[in-house]
Amino acid sequence: MALLMEVKGKSPEFGENCWLAPNSTVVGDVVMGKNCTVWFNAVVRGDVNEIRIGDDSNIQDGVVIHCTYQRAGTYIGNKVSIAHNAVVHGCTIHDNVLVGMGAIIMDGAIVNSGAVIAAGAVVLANTVVEENSIYAGMPAKKVKEVGTEMTEVIVRTARNYPMYSEWFKK
Repeated sequence: MALLMEVKGKSPEFGENCWLAPNSTVVGDVVMGKNCTVWFNAVVRGDVNEIRIGDDSNIQDGVVIHCTYQRAGTYIGNKVSIAHNAVVHGCTIHDNVLVGMGAIIMDGAIVNSGAVIAAGAVVLANTVVEENSIYAGMPAKKVKEVGTEMTEVIVRTARNYPMYSEWFKK
């Protein structure tokens, strides 16, 4: 069973049909929409500020989502896929976004809808990622527009993770 903890009188809240891996951790002021999944060894830590996650979003294996005390909560939209071992900290991610494996998104950054953060990219504090754009590198910079094929990947990934979670339900 996932580790769920109250912190300072606030407990995580979940919409219907969410799935949490048995060794995932969700603590404090966290609110998730419906059909969200939190995968193995992922940590969603709403101890020092709030974390809000929309519907149909997936937090994959080893992801860390955190925020900054008294400065920056973390806000994640609908149909967002955050891939393995990414770090999302005190930022805003709008709808239909794919965050690649090992990417880091820092405080105050805004990732607009339809964007892709490439694997290993580092989105520095207060960066604004353009809508429907791919950002890559360290620090992350726009490399191109999201095309039809990548839009299909964003949609398919968000759609598939609730299906994958069904394989683990008893």
